[in-house]
Amino acid sequence: MPLDDLETKRLLLKKLAYGDAIQIQPKFPHWDIVKYLDSRAVSWPYPADGAEYFVKKVAFPAIQSGKAWIWSIRVKNHPDELIGMIGLYDKPDNNRGFWLSLEYQGQGLMGEACEKVTDYWFHILEQPVLRTQKASINQGSKKISLAQGASLIKIEEKEYVSGKYDCEFWEITKDEWCNRNRQ
Repeated sequence: MPLDDLETKRLLLKKLAYGDAIQIQPKFPHWDIVKYLDSRAVSWPYPADGAEYFVKKVAFPAIQSGKAWIWSIRVKNHPDELIGMIGLYDKPDNNRGFWLSLEYQGQGLMGEACEKVTDYWFHILEQPVLRTQKASINQGSKKISLAQGASLIKIEEKEYVSGKYDCEFWEITKDEWCNRNRQ
């Protein structure tokens, strides 16, 4: 399956590279970034080699097996600075995940990145449905799902880095995605 660099009005989404671990390591392990992430996927406290391990042992094997498409997020006016990551995953009930550096949150950048990769999921990867999971108290992530026209389909309890919370499962079909602006 393809993995192309992508571009939005303000962002460059660049294919994950091995060298990105150097920039991920200082930016990712902050409580406000990791607290609503799956405790099985993120060790806390985050190890000193956590980003290198993720890139080499988790992300690249998944990309090479055709089960993941992962991009670094960069603003166009600072293309060498990684400010977050976004990925698409061929996993049941969990097809998209992301994080963004604290200083870039609240500016609509993640919504912009999600628009681009969701479109990629449906039109390049030809997938029929996109499902995401989020802690019910993660209002920022919920706002993105609502803005994209996704629907809440079920709730289960799940263990996050910061504890147990209700986990919301959201879904949007390709038809809903393609028709959402025609109403």
